[in-house]
Amino acid sequence: MKSVSVIIPVKNEAGNISPLIDEILAAAEHFPLCEIIVVNDGSTDDTARIVSERTATDPRIKLVTHTRSGGQSAAVHSGVLVATGEICATLDGDGQNPPSELPKLVAPLLGAQTGRLGLMAGQRVKRQDTLSKRLASKFANGIRSRVLRDGTRDTGCGLKAFRRDAFLMLPFFNHMHRYLPALFTKDGWEVGHVNVSHRERGSGTSKYNNLQRGLVGIYDLIGVSWMIRRRKTVNRPADLLCRD
Repeated sequence: MKSVSVIIPVKNEAGNISPLIDEILAAAEHFPLCEIIVVNDGSTDDTARIVSERTATDPRIKLVTHTRSGGQSAAVHSGVLVATGEICATLDGDGQNPPSELPKLVAPLLGAQTGRLGLMAGQRVKRQDTLSKRLASKFANGIRSRVLRDGTRDTGCGLKAFRRDAFLMLPFFNHMHRYLPALFTKDGWEVGHVNVSHRERGSGTSKYNNLQRGLVGIYDLIGVSWMIRRRKTVNRPADLLCRD
């Protein structure tokens, strides 16, 4: 039976991480969890200490540490590299992605019969963010969707589940987590979408603002558009890899 590794990229989330782990363990009653990998991306608060204490109570909880911050994509990539589950699921460390949504993301991948499904992407409904943040996100998602034609209205959602082997065949670059539907599709994988709920941040503050998102998003979109047009696959990864 396939198993699931849940990966949480975190930076200075001492007030959120322990309750989040508890919620993941509760949600795991509905899917075969093998581990929770918390990737501490250069935190300067008590995040690492809190997770270290949790690892002593449950062997399924693991801590990976970046000595300096590399960003969310780097943290997710580090988590996938050390994961042992065939399926990897991700969610943000700020508590805004309810872990109760994980079962409906991983279920299609666990039950896939054709071997073609590579990614299940969450799409937030009733977002609990500021109006300015929601408007900026809607605008950015609209431009990205028109340029990449990835069929996704919300690539910024942290709730995603995917085949580990397929993810590791993708090109790695900063902010790649926002372009996974387009990248998986280009490599010949089927991509599914599911609506997921959203909630207010438990504690702490966001790590970046709308201006920062916009500036990096312009360069990323140009680069990803070029990469997708130039990227060539001789065979679909689903044909190259061992079938389920």
